[in-house]
Amino acid sequence: MTVQHRSATVAGVTVAYREAGSPGLPALLLLHGFPASSFMYRNLMTALADRFHLVAPDYPGFGNSEAPDPDRWAYTFDHLADTVEALVDHLDLARYGLVMHDYGAPVGLRLALRRPEAVDFLVIQNGNAYEEGLTGVWDGLRLLWDDRTPETEAPLHAFLEPDGVRWIYTEGTPDPHRISPDNWNLDLAVLARPNARRINLELFHDYRTNPEQYPVWQEYLRRHRPPTLILWGEHDPIFTPEGGRAYLRDLPEAELHVLDTGHFALEDHGDEIAGLIRSFHTTRVSRTADTTA
Repeated sequence: MTVQHRSATVAGVTVAYREAGSPGLPALLLLHGFPASSFMYRNLMTALADRFHLVAPDYPGFGNSEAPDPDRWAYTFDHLADTVEALVDHLDLARYGLVMHDYGAPVGLRLALRRPEAVDFLVIQNGNAYEEGLTGVWDGLRLLWDDRTPETEAPLHAFLEPDGVRWIYTEGTPDPHRISPDNWNLDLAVLARPNARRINLELFHDYRTNPEQYPVWQEYLRRHRPPTLILWGEHDPIFTPEGGRAYLRDLPEAELHVLDTGHFALEDHGDEIAGLIRSFHTTRVSRTADTTA
């Protein structure tokens, strides 16, 4: 199935997005993580385009989207959610499933909280909404959250360097040679653009607003009980499986699969994940919709 590469000007910024599948099919909105872009969903979109209408945006500052100067565009998770929400309206997506990885979780859960009636189901892959599962990587970020200075920013530049970006993709994978270097080479090209480091440091700092929202998101999950598929790389150096298991407290009927890989599970478990999404939609989403119609 062909993936189309499109863009739209929404909320005052040009947003690039990938689109596949017929608009008449159930919609899936795929939200990427750091330091990635919609490129991370390239193979999944091809695999699922016969079953879903798939839309995967690049956030402003990422991938092929516009990267406004941080002096005139606020790089916050609230603002990223505003922009994705504007794209959803532009594309007239009334209902959709949310696929969320890493940064995609705080963006997508903000969107779900605003429009719970629009969310048919959730697919969560290594994206936290609980304090559990945050590794020691977060110690440096917490120092930044407490006191943003050049000294607390300095250690975080390592995540924007070639070795750091490559590490995020390969750490915890049983066979790093299966992970395409195209991933980090593309990300590094984006990180070489003007203002890219500042953009990412702005988001590193604003990430502090996400743990503050965890109780609100957990209440959304308890109240609305969206059908939820949780997929977690067991050896993720950023979010451990405890972060995935924590969802089961508020979503005891959620389906959890822990995979033998790291942070970017799609890179070496893509076929398995595509199959799990298909099966989950058939048995837990379509069937539920049929019985409630």
